[in-house]
Amino acid sequence: MSSAVSESRRLLEQAWPYRARFFLACANMVGFGITSAGLAYLIKPVFDDVLIENVNLGRVAGLIILLYLLKGLFSYFATYLMSWVGQRTVMDLRNRLYDRVIQQSVDFFKRQQTGTLISHITNDVEKIQLAVSGAAGDLMMQSFALFGYGALLIYYDWRLAVFCLITAPLAVFPLVNLGRKLRKRTDLGLERWRDITNILHETISGSRIVKAFRMEAFESKRFADATDGLFRTNMRITRVISIMPPIMELVGGIGLAAAIWYGSGRISSGIMTPGEFTSFMAALFMMYMPVKKLSRVNATLQQALSAASRIYGVLDVENKIEEDPNPVELEPLSRSIRFDDVQFAYPDGDGPALNHINLEVTAGQVVALVGTSGAGKSTLASLVPRFYDPTGGAIYFDDVDIRKASLSSLRGQIGLVTQETILFNDTVRNNIGYGLTTVSEDALHQAADAACALEFIETLPDGFDTLIGERGQRLSGGQRQRLAIARAILKNPAILVLDEATSSLDAESEALVQRALDNLMSNRTTIVIAHRLSTVRRADQIVVIEQGAIQEVGTHDELVRTTRGVYRRLYELQFALGTQPEAVASDS
Repeated sequence: MSSAVSESRRLLEQAWPYRARFFLACANMVGFGITSAGLAYLIKPVFDDVLIENVNLGRVAGLIILLYLLKGLFSYFATYLMSWVGQRTVMDLRNRLYDRVIQQSVDFFKRQQTGTLISHITNDVEKIQLAVSGAAGDLMMQSFALFGYGALLIYYDWRLAVFCLITAPLAVFPLVNLGRKLRKRTDLGLERWRDITNILHETISGSRIVKAFRMEAFESKRFADATDGLFRTNMRITRVISIMPPIMELVGGIGLAAAIWYGSGRISSGIMTPGEFTSFMAALFMMYMPVKKLSRVNATLQQALSAASRIYGVLDVENKIEEDPNPVELEPLSRSIRFDDVQFAYPDGDGPALNHINLEVTAGQVVALVGTSGAGKSTLASLVPRFYDPTGGAIYFDDVDIRKASLSSLRGQIGLVTQETILFNDTVRNNIGYGLTTVSEDALHQAADAACALEFIETLPDGFDTLIGERGQRLSGGQRQRLAIARAILKNPAILVLDEATSSLDAESEALVQRALDNLMSNRTTIVIAHRLSTVRRADQIVVIEQGAIQEVGTHDELVRTTRGVYRRLYELQFALGTQPEAVASDS
């Protein structure tokens, strides 16, 4: 099955739930075709009866008004219903695409550019929307009009009709060839749009770096080059689209000349009346307007099929984190999280990121993961909420393989606080209560207070209803981190993962965040990654990871006493550098 046929079929399947309105639209299109042909037919009595014989004036005039009224009604309902079906289908497709993207694994987002995904959901879907909501309706309505005109031509004189329409296939071959070129150039145009979207996303989100390195002129030039590429591609597309109507007009002109030459002989021999020939010629003239429209519709549909190919390419990407068909609903953690000979390698990595990890985190324990940059600490922690799945071994949550558990019951028990604080362009209230359907004022204030955030929240212009900007940019780093901690406290997770939660903060902010973290860690199973020594020293278990493998396990005092241990070396290195001792710097 060709790509175009496959994509067309999938779009039709997307529209199938709305088939009742679709078929009702088709019925109105049939009416449009019949009334269009009926108006062409009335030209015969206008010439033969009204103008020559001066009879039936009132009846013919009444029929003309009635047919125009019916044609207008059929056109309105057909256009409205087809637009409704098209808009609804495209809405479902856009929602389905977004759902598919948002449910993908973390690995998917590492391999995809944000701007590309945004381009798929906006620009690519818009191309389909133009086709499905407008062009598809035009295609069908004009096709029914063509059938009506064609039937009228055959009714008058099938020989003359065949003679006139025999030139039509001449237009098919160039149109098919131009359609192929149009799809290729549309693919290129969509890639240019993707490049523009990527540049926009990168430069706007990284505006501080652009300004700090004085790269405004460079980025403006890069953006101008991208828009110039889009302009050139669009002009190539315009050339293809613009050549289609003249081709159709040329073919129509040949058919018209043939009709006049052949039809004059039919009139002189008395086979056709002047009214019949005039009606025939009118129908022939009327046919070429739908044909011209269809040439432009074909261009729009080719562009839509190109966009559909890119969209279905995303929809068909396999989600590497699939939920078990019969998932287990996990009970609150009561015994331990156990890593059983866990191995992991990134798809695009040079080698294994984790090697034969055997580790048990007892419920209620604080376990610190330490090691040099790239050792595998963050990778190990990312396996717990199933951001990735092990490529070997298994992770057990109270003896249940987490791959057998429902993602909701697993992730519902895990709170995550990272160095890169993710907040949304919403109010303080909605950011703290993110993921919860209802939040009481008391619970909200208690969470903010425990996170050492209540004091600064109350100084904001609208308190908890203050908008914090994209990614919380209206707040300081320490304030953003404390909001993230308040969010985790309100969620009240049984398991907590802290990934470099204070490494980028100044001393004052760090002290406040550390106090908030102490409140958050209370009575919870906690996995700490490369946190400050004050937290690491209090950990029930310190796990030292080097090159993806566990090198040492023990308490702070035990590991410091190990003469040639990795932890002892890291500990002494920090003192030698004259810094406040930490377990490790930088993330994996």
